[in-house]
Amino acid sequence: MEKHNYCLILAGGIGSRLWPMSRKGLPKQFLDVFGTGRTMLQDTYDRFLRFMPADHIFISTNVDYLPYIYEQLPQVDDKHILEEPLRRGTLASVAWGTVFIKTLDAEANIIVSPADQLILNEDRFRDDVMKSLEFVAQGNRLVVMGIHPTRPETGYGYIQMSDTAPEGDFNHVKTFTEKPAREFAEIFLHDGSFLWNTGIFLFSANAMLDNISRLVPEYQLEMPKMMADAKAEDPKFLPEFFSVLPKLNVDMGIMEKSDNVYVYESHFGWADLGTWNTLEVYQRCDKNGNLMLDSEALLHNCKNNIIRLPKGQTAVISGLHDYAVVQQGDVLMICPKEDLAAQRRLMTEAQTQLGIE
Repeated sequence: MEKHNYCLILAGGIGSRLWPMSRKGLPKQFLDVFGTGRTMLQDTYDRFLRFMPADHIFISTNVDYLPYIYEQLPQVDDKHILEEPLRRGTLASVAWGTVFIKTLDAEANIIVSPADQLILNEDRFRDDVMKSLEFVAQGNRLVVMGIHPTRPETGYGYIQMSDTAPEGDFNHVKTFTEKPAREFAEIFLHDGSFLWNTGIFLFSANAMLDNISRLVPEYQLEMPKMMADAKAEDPKFLPEFFSVLPKLNVDMGIMEKSDNVYVYESHFGWADLGTWNTLEVYQRCDKNGNLMLDSEALLHNCKNNIIRLPKGQTAVISGLHDYAVVQQGDVLMICPKEDLAAQRRLMTEAQTQLGIE
């Protein structure tokens, strides 16, 4: 059974929610966010390499980011790097990766994982993944890994478990909700039937391709082209079909429409490092709640701030509460850490008015 297990790591996003540390030219998956000496992509690859052979691990990324892949994972050869010429959402990445892997193994079972997540319990993660891969291998099933919420987080998606009888530890999915308002996040936290959506999906290649063909009509004509491209002798080509695909993510394109989706409640300790205010939950703060992300600062009368500065620079700050102070390259952002709308507005204005990406 395990010989048919594969992993597809998604490493093509721009990580805009962690701007300005994560920029279009150097997104967060290629950064050493916590100063550990390893980037998030390297951590993700190492995590799967502990229980999956290297030739079963594939990386999907935008063509602009190939130099980072080569630099950070020099042991990965070209045929295990799937290039994307355009950004068409996670569904295009998953469809292309699934088709490519299926040409190698008609019985393939696949786990799709983002490259920018924090996993605290590696052993439990392996156990949960292997159990879920075994489950999807038994039929036309799609599985998403969920985590019991510990706070009313508005930056995460939520999965509502159905009240129908589960199949062992796997519950049917009733609804998906993407980044709810605070009042709904409070309800979800106390309801008991909602889990955080990790964005980690598992399925057999046959099940996913069947769902894509049935649920996304725009893909039906492109599937044969994908199959032909996947069988090409040269692994270093840019698939042209990306230009005609609709921009969709896996959740909206497949998971919310399919009638055979399950959620597995995992317990491996997880965080989507997508926003500044989620970082401090999983990192040690000082006695005043300030989080220093591999940075130097002299703080006076400061509470609950996040500080992230380049090496060799020091901040002197007084009287600041609940802010993110982040510098990357030519950009310094000082913004309330909870105000995600303000952060997005600052990024948009910097891009449109100042030409900064």
